[in-house]
Order: sequence, then C-alpha cells, then structure tokens
Amino acid sequence: MEKLADLHVHTRLSDGTFTPAEAVENARKVGLSCIAITDHDCVDGVEPARKAARKAAIEIIPGVEMTAQEKGREIHILGYFPDMDDRQFLKKLKVIRQDRVDRVYGIVKKLEKYDIFLDPKMIFELSGPGSVGRMHVAAVLEKEGYVSSIKEAFSRYIGDKGPCCVAHYEITAKDAIAELKRVGAAVVYAHPQLMGGADLIPKFIKYGLDGLEAFHSEQSKAVARRYADIAAENGLLVTGGSDCHGINKGHMLMGTVMVPYSFVEGLKKCAMRTKNT
Repeated sequence: MEKLADLHVHTRLSDGTFTPAEAVENARKVGLSCIAITDHDCVDGVEPARKAARKAAIEIIPGVEMTAQEKGREIHILGYFPDMDDRQFLKKLKVIRQDRVDRVYGIVKKLEKYDIFLDPKMIFELSGPGSVGRMHVAAVLEKEGYVSSIKEAFSRYIGDKGPCCVAHYEITAKDAIAELKRVGAAVVYAHPQLMGGADLIPKFIKYGLDGLEAFHSEQSKAVARRYADIAAENGLLVTGGSDCHGINKGHMLMGTVMVPYSFVEGLKKCAMRTKNT
C-alpha cells in the first residue's frame, strides 16, 4: 500500500486543539504514514510530535505556516524543512508571535464597541505558550455566549472584513518567501483559493515560490484540479493537507485530505536543492 500524508496540520502550539502527541495519535488512527506540523508562525510543536511519533511509526515533516500581507490581504505561506536552529529565523517568528499578542488586545478593544467584553487572559490561557490567533478569540466568544459558533464569530466580528479585525504584523509575501528560502525550506502557497487566489501566483513565482497547496479540506475537487494544472504549467510542486485544527472547526479534519507520499519526496528534493544553493 502506498504511504499517505497530510501536509498541513496544526497543534495547540498555534490554533489547534490537539497536543503534538494527540495529532500523531489521530494520524495513526486514520491511516496516515506522514504528517507535517505547520503551526502558525511557530515551530515549537515539531520536536514533541517527533518524540511521540517514534512509537507510532509516523514520519513528521517539520514545517511552519507564516502569515504575510499582500496589498492588504492576509496570505499564508507554508515552509517545509526549514532550519529550525537558525537564530535569525526563530527571532523573526518570535516577533510575529508577539505581534499576535498585541493583536488580541486590539481585537478585544474593538469588540467593546459592540458591547462584547472579553478578558484577554481567557484567550491567552486557551492558546497556551504557542502562537495565539483569531481562532482562540472566536472560541472564547462562543464559550461566553456572544456567538453560537466559531464560524459566526468570524463572519460577524473578526473575519478579514469584519469590524473587529486587526491587521497582522506587516511582513510581505515577498519577505516571508525570502526568509523561508534563506533557511532552506520548500515554500508553498497555502490554500490559494481561500486567500489571494491564482492572480498572485506569477508574482509569488518571481519571489521564489516552489509549490501550490492544491488539495485542501476547503477547496473542491474542481478547484484542486485547477491549481494542480496551474502548478504543472509553471513547474511547481503540488501539495495537499487537511489544515486540521483539532476540533476547532467543529470536527476533526485529519483524514479528509490524504496525499501520496510522492508529494513528500518532492518537497524533500526541493528543500535539499534550496539548502545546496
């Protein structure tokens, strides 16, 4: 049987609900041979996942999902096999995570205009020591009864076009791609249909983009085929993943998107070429 992989998995070190060990265990349960830990602006979950994976015989791909801006739009850039010992890289991620903390305070302040009063401590207690994000704010909004679901929290208040949204740390897609390439990563445009769309791909290729995440839990089969075709036309890698956030999206997504191990091999070769240049 061909080995299957999920190349987009979050843990509690960003906005997932699973610990790294729980992510590994759930990967084993759904029949995966390999998962990439791609927490937002954080690589702290990789080593704990690797430790847990030794018993489960699951391969862990080190990764990160960096948050960038492109003409006022939030863009997510995945990096696979970055040098996680690079001090400059770790410092940059730390700066971005601190901005995420500041962002929470800004969102909480804006919510007060709508008679919504949240204690930031509740949000930070939920996020733990990793990377705090809007998903944590949404979860507390739901818990406190201000909304009926995380989806409603985003659509009414804190989504990209919501009245209480606060912009991220200003790192451009160009700079994010350059930084990931600097630390030897294979660089992939995450769930493009949910972000800036296909129009940004030519520009990102000039920046050094290596691949497109065609297969994703929120991208239809037709959309996946479209981006796979675009990747083929431009000599890019194709990747895919569930974007599992534990049960933060209402149910576990791990197992809903499983890609062939050849995708992993492509990322490995790409990262090796980057490191050797």
